[in-house]
Amino acid sequence: MLSFFKLMVNLFKVRISLTITLCAVSGVFIMPNNLLSWFEIFILALSTFLASAGSSAFNQYFERDLDALMPRTSERPFVTGKLSPKTIWPIIFGLIICAGLMLSFFILNPFSAFYNFLGALFYGGIYTIWLKRKSIWNIVIGGLAGSFATLAGSAAVSPLLSPEAIILSVILFLWTPPHFWSLAMAIGDDYKKAKIPMLPNIIKHSTTTYIIFFHTIVLVFVSLLPAVYNMGVVYLAGVILGGSYFIWTSLLLTIKKSKDAAMKNFFASFIQLGLLLVLIIIDGIIVL
Repeated sequence: MLSFFKLMVNLFKVRISLTITLCAVSGVFIMPNNLLSWFEIFILALSTFLASAGSSAFNQYFERDLDALMPRTSERPFVTGKLSPKTIWPIIFGLIICAGLMLSFFILNPFSAFYNFLGALFYGGIYTIWLKRKSIWNIVIGGLAGSFATLAGSAAVSPLLSPEAIILSVILFLWTPPHFWSLAMAIGDDYKKAKIPMLPNIIKHSTTTYIIFFHTIVLVFVSLLPAVYNMGVVYLAGVILGGSYFIWTSLLLTIKKSKDAAMKNFFASFIQLGLLLVLIIIDGIIVL
């Protein structure tokens, strides 16, 4: 039973899917006049998780040849043979995505379902099938999956998105590049083996570090903007704390330009985003 549970966690990239789900829930609480019930918030979370998990599993099915080349992904189920890559799997994953979309369509509203559909489409289709192997813009465009999740949450409250909701989607879009480029610097050999065109493998690492630093500064500045609207002191204090730490590790990366510094910046991005999303929810609950 434990081995089956680990297999499912790996297959559906549960940690990533939960992060995407957190993005959707934060989209609810950043909206002014949020009147969603806790049951509706649960349905939003479940529908977003299913859409994300289905597209993540399809990503593993489609990229099994690339995953086999990279130590970081070489233990995934379709690589190890724990799951046989039969054609039935994309159908199953598609049905999981559809189940999530139908939940939000019928219980919430079509607008929330549409944004979750776009998130699954961009990650499972545009990123996985089209961009990842071909373009340096792969993770930049693929990062829209998180942006659409926040819009799915906001649209569950009101189809007329507030400025705060749009800003939050932009924050998620800006967060993705420095996050994944830092990882690509830390484990660049993996991407080279798989011939995936990540920015640090295409241009000099020194140039990449400055691009990451610039992105991080812009990201942190934009993350302050919700405080101009309905976010309170709790949110502002946390965002300043997490953002300052992320800027600091990004600055260290420009100085050291090492794999260790890149990995520290990668983890700092998790701290910055995690604080931001959780504090949006806490701030929203306090207002309620």
